[in-house]
Amino acid sequence: MVAILAASGWLGVMQQVKGVVARGKGQPVELTTINVPDPGPGEALVQVQACGVCHTDLHYREGGINDDFPFLLGHEAAGVVEAVGDGVTAVAPGDFVVLNWRAVCGDCRACDRGEPWYCFATHNATQKMTLAEGPDAGTELSPALGIGAFAEKTLVAAGQCTKVDPSARAAAVGLLGCGVMAGIGAAINTGAVTRGKSVAVIGCGGVGVAAVAGSVLAGASPVIAVDIDPGKLEAAKRMGATHTVDSSATDGDMGVVAAIQELTGGFGADVVIEAVGRPETWKQAFYARDLAGTVVLVGVPTPDMKVPDIPLIDVFGRGGSLKSSWYGDCLPSRDFPMLVDLYQQGRLDLDAFVTEEVGIGDVEAAFEKMHHGGVLRSVVVL
Repeated sequence: MVAILAASGWLGVMQQVKGVVARGKGQPVELTTINVPDPGPGEALVQVQACGVCHTDLHYREGGINDDFPFLLGHEAAGVVEAVGDGVTAVAPGDFVVLNWRAVCGDCRACDRGEPWYCFATHNATQKMTLAEGPDAGTELSPALGIGAFAEKTLVAAGQCTKVDPSARAAAVGLLGCGVMAGIGAAINTGAVTRGKSVAVIGCGGVGVAAVAGSVLAGASPVIAVDIDPGKLEAAKRMGATHTVDSSATDGDMGVVAAIQELTGGFGADVVIEAVGRPETWKQAFYARDLAGTVVLVGVPTPDMKVPDIPLIDVFGRGGSLKSSWYGDCLPSRDFPMLVDLYQQGRLDLDAFVTEEVGIGDVEAAFEKMHHGGVLRSVVVL
């Protein structure tokens, strides 16, 4: 530990740990030493046990989120609370937690109307983690999604810690912190999938396969998985998809639409979940739904992408809903423990999402594997 004393007075005690930092746009990430403060009021220090390598971390490295470099990457994590600051009562040292990036405020207009899953004022730790070595020592780090969990320890707002069953496997349940929750929630929370509804999921990476799993949990049938990668379609089948569509073998964009319609009695699916985040696949989702059906956009587009050219009369004439799904519209305190319980009961196979376990120095290699497909999640285990 090192004590930090500034001109303005005592700033607290820092621990030095290893963390994965992106210093500049497009540059390879670096494993370096960082300073992590002891928790202040409303904060928690978490010893990270596992953290998934999510595509959002790659977006941060590429400058696709913002330009607040250097970033401390990693946000899809589970670990053990080491210490808490003043005023923290929901978690205590020794608690096993899944980290979340929606620490609800309880006071904004969404929370006041009883919809905290839409909280517009989520909060993060007040103190900043910093670089500990080199010419940039002391530079404040921007933690990915307010978490920064590609590190041996990280400082978060206590509300970002959700206590779950301590016997659960960290590498599996940590994925609820982002991708798996986003997919399951897109189906159950945003898409309101229930028994008797038909579902199509376009894009079967980690989030899309989780949307398949959520649809199966809700009792939907058929559940149709669409992708260009046979391996991802097989993963969707293992999670319960009743049918698959290889979109590379269909006749253009409308070929996917025709395939989904054929599998749903000629009508289209009641709920179509777009888990790619591209205009052309969103257009497929729009036309692949039944009349009065729902389209859920959970794939994250880049800022330059535009809604495709669709006649407004088609928007009016088809009825239904066009929705985007933020974090699966989840409430972590409600949803994480429930899903961990389902995992422990053998009803939700979170282990199936863990393609490989890697070390903290292997994040850049995991990013490269993302480009080539073949992995649902690489998980850093500490």
